[in-house]
This record gives sequence, C-alpha cells and structure tokens, in this order.
Amino acid sequence: MNFSSGAPLEELVGYSRMVKIGEHIYIGGTTAILPDGTVNGETALEQADYIFRKFINLLKEAEANAGDVIKIKAYVTDMGYAKEVGEAYSRYFKQVRPLFTIIQTPKLNRPAQMVEIELEAFITDKA
Repeated sequence: MNFSSGAPLEELVGYSRMVKIGEHIYIGGTTAILPDGTVNGETALEQADYIFRKFINLLKEAEANAGDVIKIKAYVTDMGYAKEVGEAYSRYFKQVRPLFTIIQTPKLNRPAQMVEIELEAFITDKA
C-alpha cells in the first residue's frame, strides 16, 4: 500500500511518502515542507516536531502507532541541531526507544531546511 502526505514533490516526481508491505512500514526522507512548498518552522526543533507529528498521523493511516517504530534516521545540515532534533524525538518516542541515528549532511533541498527524517516500523501482534 502506498500513502501520500500531500507534499508537492510526491505528485510531481511520482513517489510515496510511506509504503506498507505486510507488517512493515517505511516512511521516506521527510522534511518540514507544507503543501504550498514553504518550510514549516524556523528552528530545527520546530521542523523536527512537525516531521514527527506527520509521522504519527501517517502511522495511524497504516493502522500503526509510535510503539511499532523500530528505526529512525535523521539528517541535519549542522550537528549543532542534534540536541533540538533529539528533544523533538523524545516527545514522541522516548518510551518506545527505537534505534535513532543523526547524521550531518552538507545541505538539503531548500536552504531553510535543517532536518530530514526517515522511519521504519513493524506492526507487532496486538493480541
């Protein structure tokens, strides 16, 4: 199953934001882009929080939740943003404790973008 988040490039380029195959869920690299193409948030904390909220909503669409998340990888344009991204991460996943990696990259698609995040989940038997 393929899912869209409404980001402008998804339709233009032809890719899915999230793919669910059986019990596996993969959410591709996601930034804080609004449907009009502008960047949401002026800090890494605001951008990461926006992305994590988007993830939670996408997971619900796939009949999953934060407890099913097994791996998160964040890319930041400056490792100085790692603390803010970690703070946003903790709001949603501190109790779940999935794998979490932060990597520095020289730049993202737009100069105002500070962070891009991807996620993997596995839906466990809820019975």
